[in-house]
Amino acid sequence: MDETAYTSARGEINRLPCVFEKALLSRCVVCELALRHLLAERETVACTDPLARAVCGQMAGLLREKSAFALKLKEAARILPHAMMMKIQCGGLNGLKDVLDPEAPAPDVRRLIRQALAEYGTLEALPFSQIVQGVAHWQGRKRFHPRDPH
Repeated sequence: MDETAYTSARGEINRLPCVFEKALLSRCVVCELALRHLLAERETVACTDPLARAVCGQMAGLLREKSAFALKLKEAARILPHAMMMKIQCGGLNGLKDVLDPEAPAPDVRRLIRQALAEYGTLEALPFSQIVQGVAHWQGRKRFHPRDPH
């Protein structure tokens, strides 16, 4: 399947893509509203609640904006590489978990955002100086090098 056909089919199958799809696909977070689809040997994640997706979009935007300094970004609006988006999504949600529910085994996106709104009233009121520490400390999987003995 060529990339154009894949993109077209993806848009038809997944009409409401999850904002935190990268984090969900890497299994660093979970969400009760996530619906997984398989398409051309790839996996996509859809959101089952348009209103929740809008709030997640707001959270993702805030994480990106507030993480800019920690990631040494001069312009938060530009397109970011996959690894940096993973750091923002996985690290940011892990930082949110550390602030709101440090005992939880993994960040649960829906539950954390509901808890954040209940405790702080708005997402903008969250202590992003603490949350961004999760972004700064998050590390993705190390690349496998066949000649590396470790």
